Amino acid sequence: MTIIREQDFIQSVADALQYISCYHPKDFIDAVYSAYQKEESPAAKDAMAQILINSRMCAEGKRPICQDTGIVTVFLKIGMNVQWDSTLSVEDMVNEGVRRAYTNPDNVLRASILHDPAGLRKNSKDNTPAVIHMSVVPGDTVDITVAAKGGGSENKTKMVMLNPSDSLVDWIVKTVPTMGAGWCPPGVLGIGIGGTAEKAAVLAKESLMEHIDIHELRERGPQNRVEELRLEIFDAVNNLGIGAQGVGGLTTVLDVKILDYPTHAASLPVVMIPNCAATRHAHFVLDGSGAHEMTPPSLEDWPEITQEASDNVRRVNLNEVTPEDVLEWQPGETVLLSGKMLTGRDAAHKKMTEMLANGEELPVDLKGRFIYYVGPVDPVRDEVVGPAGPTTSTRMDKFTDTMLEQTGLLGMIGKSERGPTAIEAIKKHKAVYLMAVGGAAYLVSKAIKNAEVLAFPELGMEAIYEFDVKDMPVTVAVDSKGESVHTTGPAAWKVKIQEAQKLEIQ
Repeated sequence: MTIIREQDFIQSVADALQYISCYHPKDFIDAVYSAYQKEESPAAKDAMAQILINSRMCAEGKRPICQDTGIVTVFLKIGMNVQWDSTLSVEDMVNEGVRRAYTNPDNVLRASILHDPAGLRKNSKDNTPAVIHMSVVPGDTVDITVAAKGGGSENKTKMVMLNPSDSLVDWIVKTVPTMGAGWCPPGVLGIGIGGTAEKAAVLAKESLMEHIDIHELRERGPQNRVEELRLEIFDAVNNLGIGAQGVGGLTTVLDVKILDYPTHAASLPVVMIPNCAATRHAHFVLDGSGAHEMTPPSLEDWPEITQEASDNVRRVNLNEVTPEDVLEWQPGETVLLSGKMLTGRDAAHKKMTEMLANGEELPVDLKGRFIYYVGPVDPVRDEVVGPAGPTTSTRMDKFTDTMLEQTGLLGMIGKSERGPTAIEAIKKHKAVYLMAVGGAAYLVSKAIKNAEVLAFPELGMEAIYEFDVKDMPVTVAVDSKGESVHTTGPAAWKVKIQEAQKLEIQ
């Protein structure tokens, strides 16, 4: 009989969550670096360089890979011969571990979990509760997998009830482009097949906990239908040309994972969940001998990559930029921003649009300014601000026309593509949208030299800040004429990939 002590369990969960906040799995680093070396698209290659540089910086500085430190998901396989030395339930122990991890003063993690999701949406302040999946299995150990899943990738989850005769590959090829780039490719697709709808969803999430091994699979060859599907889907998705951050390129997915389960004869439930460039998960086993100790990886596991600004990069002083200036900016152009910018996400935009509708004066003047869609991590030690990468911009699309028309806002900075409504508003008002790399939050934060809350402090990380930045790297994603690199880039690279494949066949 194995006895698992309460504090050992709690501390193991807390330590694992702290660990995965700043250390990528080595298999993920290796896969991104391999894709980086093969990439032919300059924009995609630059995005992957930023992801790899950011990853190494986080490992060195022991700070979060992404400002979105995720919703915690835990898979527990509890041995039937295990006895608990605890006054708490297993769920309560998990949540106490989460609480300790996210409020650790040495590495504060952003609390993103809201109670009353369909009502007040009040922040729990400590990122509890976790989503917990438990099973009881033969044995005398507790097998634990913890993951921290970002909202940008989680929001791109797709579920379908196919007919048994339908093509799964066709559905995925049709569906992946509709996901946009808010899931921060390159990443991993997790696919659950069978069971019932909710079973397929859990299978898809659990599949993302596995090691990246698609290239090893290709070398040895598939041995069953699931492995054949993995290879088919991997090739089909990468042939779409979506590329890193959705700007067009050779690698969109690093691996495809599939778990399946027996299902009803009339059903084919399928769920697809992407993992982002901030892939965070860890696995360990408790055997009663004490808390599990997470061993930091060697910095030699990270490739040495440097990023130098080329001579043709446009440098912009945000304190002096004019509407006439942005008319010259070209789609896909790299821009280094310096000066003062504002920040604001969903909650701030909602409050501002409500104030405008009521004829109230806004607490900040947006005329001629740029707003950055970000919810930063709280700073620690001598930091000006914690990791501060961009959030998914499409969530602000419905506010865009109002903000541009009624405030004189000149530009926006965020992650991934903009939808048709926002692009039309950008074109109409001759504004501009700039893209920062999702998955490079700590790297971005190093460009921020000062941060001050100007409005809505009650919103926490969703308050309106003013950042003073120096050489913050961004890409012109939608220019003043309404041309979007997230449309033109993938389309061009899809054609290039098809032409290259035709030459290979010949």
